[in-house]
Amino acid sequence: MIEMTIDSIRVSMMNYQRVVILKEKGTNRYLPIWIGPAEADAIAVKLQNVELSRPLTHDLLQSVISTLGASVDYVVVTGLKEDTFYAKLALSVDGVKLDIDSRPSDALALAVRAGAPIYADESVLEKAGIILDEETGKSMPEGKVDEQELQGLSAYKDFINTLDLEDFNKRRS
Repeated sequence: MIEMTIDSIRVSMMNYQRVVILKEKGTNRYLPIWIGPAEADAIAVKLQNVELSRPLTHDLLQSVISTLGASVDYVVVTGLKEDTFYAKLALSVDGVKLDIDSRPSDALALAVRAGAPIYADESVLEKAGIILDEETGKSMPEGKVDEQELQGLSAYKDFINTLDLEDFNKRRS
C-alpha cells in the first residue's frame, strides 16, 4: 500500500464531472478518480473546514462509527476493474479489525472526517497513475495496462489532457 494525500478536486471542462486527484506522498505520481458531485462537495466541505448547520451523510457515518466504539484506521483504493475503482474502509472495534467494501469517494469523504490515512494499492497506481514530469510539467501515464484496459481508461486520459498542469507546479512551491 502506498500512502496518498488528497491533492485537489477538479471539474472537467468537457463534461463537468468531478475528479479527486490523489498524490503519492513524496513523489510526483497522481491518481485521478472520477467522483460524484455530492461526494466531491462532502470532501471539499471538510477540507475547507466549512461549518454546516446539519451533518452530511459522511458526518453521520463517522458519528455512527464513533458511537459504536469503532475507529477508522485507514482507507485504501484497492482495485480498478472496467473503469470502476474499488476501496475498503479498515475499521477497528473492540480489538477486531474489519474491512468494509466502499466506493472510493465515500471512503475519502470518511477519511477526511476521521483524520485517517489514505492508501492506494500499487496495482491501481500502475494502471491509472500518472507521473508529472518535473521539467516539462506534462503528465506521463504509469503504463502497465493491457490494450483493453487502456481503451477503458481513455476518459481519464482525455480529462488529464485538459488539465492545466502548470497549476500543479504552482501549488508545490
